Amino acid sequence: MTPFNDDKLADICKALGHPARISILRQLIKEDRCICGRIVEALPLAQSTVSQHLKVLKEAGLVRGEIEGPKTCYCIDKETLFRLGLTMDSLMPENEVQP
Repeated sequence: MTPFNDDKLADICKALGHPARISILRQLIKEDRCICGRIVEALPLAQSTVSQHLKVLKEAGLVRGEIEGPKTCYCIDKETLFRLGLTMDSLMPENEVQP
């Protein structure tokens, strides 16, 4: 698996640039997968706000949505998170001492 190129990394970082999106990601990691309404119940955000943030996260590739009947079930795209970690690691010089 290869690190992301700079454009993709910038897109992902932009998507992560809002505290509500970080909260949504944390909730999805905690629950593994859930519908938008469950996220709304867990976070102090309106349904329309959660939907908009999920759209941004999905466009960045951080979240996947699978249609299950009349609802969409969301989950973290684990491959994207893994590649993001690889990409961030690649930004550090190899001889840099880890804290």
